[in-house]
Amino acid sequence: MNIKSLLLGSAAALIAVSGARAADAVVVAEPEPAEYVKICDVYGAGYFYIPGTETCLRIGGYIRYDIGGGDVGSFNGSKTADHQDGSVNDTWHKNARFTLKTWTGQETELGTLKTYTETRFNFGNDNAIEFANTAHNKDVSLNFAWIQLGGLRVGKDESAFDTFVGYAGNVIQDTLVPYGDFDTNVVQYYFDAGNGFSAVVSLEEGAGVVGTIDSYVPHVVGGLKWTQGWGAISGVVAYDSNYEEVAGKVRLDVNVNDALSLWVMGGYGTDDNLNDDAGNVIDAHGRGFYKQWGGNWAVWGGGTYKFNEKTSFNAQVSYDDWKNLGIAANIAYDVVPGFTVTAEVDYLNAGKFDDADFSNWTGADKKSSIGGILRFQRSF
Repeated sequence: MNIKSLLLGSAAALIAVSGARAADAVVVAEPEPAEYVKICDVYGAGYFYIPGTETCLRIGGYIRYDIGGGDVGSFNGSKTADHQDGSVNDTWHKNARFTLKTWTGQETELGTLKTYTETRFNFGNDNAIEFANTAHNKDVSLNFAWIQLGGLRVGKDESAFDTFVGYAGNVIQDTLVPYGDFDTNVVQYYFDAGNGFSAVVSLEEGAGVVGTIDSYVPHVVGGLKWTQGWGAISGVVAYDSNYEEVAGKVRLDVNVNDALSLWVMGGYGTDDNLNDDAGNVIDAHGRGFYKQWGGNWAVWGGGTYKFNEKTSFNAQVSYDDWKNLGIAANIAYDVVPGFTVTAEVDYLNAGKFDDADFSNWTGADKKSSIGGILRFQRSF
């Protein structure tokens, strides 16, 4: 064997070994099956299956811009100090809000498992300091975060005293004469007989200085409702454990025709203990967590008239035992699907709260106020 033959043989061997190693290094993996998002229409439009699970998820919310003027309601105009000479000027009260909502649903052997969350982010004016109408990022609020399995619901909700019978109309300022407080943690059970009859029992924590429970005894709310094609009859009773007082509301809803719907609601509450000083910590000024109106009784009424598919007129009138009167009316127009513009005018004749004279809650020094709101809302 000569040197030339040896070199050629070695080269051939190296090529063979390299080719074998190269072949071993190339491994073609089997393609993974593509997992597309699947539509889930069991719980309504907008739901989809979370990949790899049997849970259906929906994500939604809205962006809203409010412009308020005048001097009435919870979103009234504002007063501010002039930057040049310090004089007091009237000005707008504006608020921009982004609200994120999520819903989930899943069928289990114990019934439907649901969740709902709603978180609100706000930028706007703040009247906390008199004549300092500063625009800024406000606190983020968790308005809903509950779990429901079958009829059992636990978590952050709004009080069944309000949600079960329904809110006071399709107006923006629906609490000119208030009809109950809202935010609370709950443990509640809903019963639906399937024939239009439903009921609720709710154990609630309340919120705020006056409303949050002061012992292991919760607030208790119970309600009954009968719903048919013509409308509904409903009622709720609430026990305020802080003041050991009872409040109730009854409501009638009537669908007159496809265009017109009307409703009326009456409330009554005891107030024997609501003016107690509670150890010099807080005076409830005649209002508990549930009986928010003035005096023992109050009444609210209103309706909605649909001019066409895009335009509706909404109105509400409210009045209580202390002769506080509220009137709200608006026109809501759907510019395109999902985008609504609402223009509302509000009137309130009521007593003004005065730190030096709590009796002003009774309306002894009544004042008439008028204001308005222009709202732009994109819902998705």
